[in-house]
Amino acid sequence: MRKSNNLLSIKASISRTPTGFLNPKLEARYCPQLGYGIFAEEKVKKNELLAIWGGRVVHLDEYRKIYSYKKNFAVQVDEEFLMIPEPEGPCNWINHSCDPNAGMRGQISLVALRPIFRGEEVTFDYAMTNSVGYDEFSCYCGSPLCRDEISKDDWKRPDLQNRYYPYFSTYLLGKMYRENN
Repeated sequence: MRKSNNLLSIKASISRTPTGFLNPKLEARYCPQLGYGIFAEEKVKKNELLAIWGGRVVHLDEYRKIYSYKKNFAVQVDEEFLMIPEPEGPCNWINHSCDPNAGMRGQISLVALRPIFRGEEVTFDYAMTNSVGYDEFSCYCGSPLCRDEISKDDWKRPDLQNRYYPYFSTYLLGKMYRENN
């Protein structure tokens, strides 16, 4: 596949992104049906660091007042706090899947759940971070495991807790512990 100059400039600028990190084995690609996504250019090992999000942390009340498209790229980092990317960059183009190959480590780091092979899109399940409903939508990921609707309560599902544990955001792991004890 031939790479465009635009794609090369995106990949080259990743290491200079002031608020985030994207593993150099990954690159942003534009997909006409989906917009941007992040894809493996080289094989990635299980538990290898894929991305670290950066940006401005805002309370849920402030988040709800923001009318920017940046809301689409927010990541929940604690009970009532979300991180909004500033500036937006490739780390924010990691898409959802109900059968992901990536999961959370801590609050803002994403790691490989399994080996990710060259050409594969990097995805994570938003149930690993979302508990306040800031990003609920109809899902069309195409996986046999697709839930059809993504909601703020998906993290409570025993099947997802069993499948993804311990790859949930730290604050969600704490909620799970408190609810089960």
